[in-house]
Amino acid sequence: MKNYLKIAAVVALALTSFTMAARHVNAADDEQYTFKVHNGNVQRITKLLASEDGKDYVKFDIGKDGIDVGETVKVNWDKSTNKSGCKWYLKAVYADKSVGEAVRFDFCEEDLVIDF
Repeated sequence: MKNYLKIAAVVALALTSFTMAARHVNAADDEQYTFKVHNGNVQRITKLLASEDGKDYVKFDIGKDGIDVGETVKVNWDKSTNKSGCKWYLKAVYADKSVGEAVRFDFCEEDLVIDF
């Protein structure tokens, strides 16, 4: 009887460990990565364009109001990028429709503030 209890305890411990590890992995996958953007330009930023390879850019959602001159806002990466690399290119699109030069950033940096 004692052997059955030992086996049951080992199995229960193994299942608990596996379940906790699986929950930890899921939590990491759901983590929302953020960074801050400061508009140091003389025009409002209406869009940000992001690219991992520096060639193909997609619109980065900064909300419908954009980023006013002198304003610093916290923005979130989409969770779909959680499996991508840390280094990305960003371009700012301004109120007059001009597009700034692409700048490469390391988004794995803690407390990253990007100044355009």
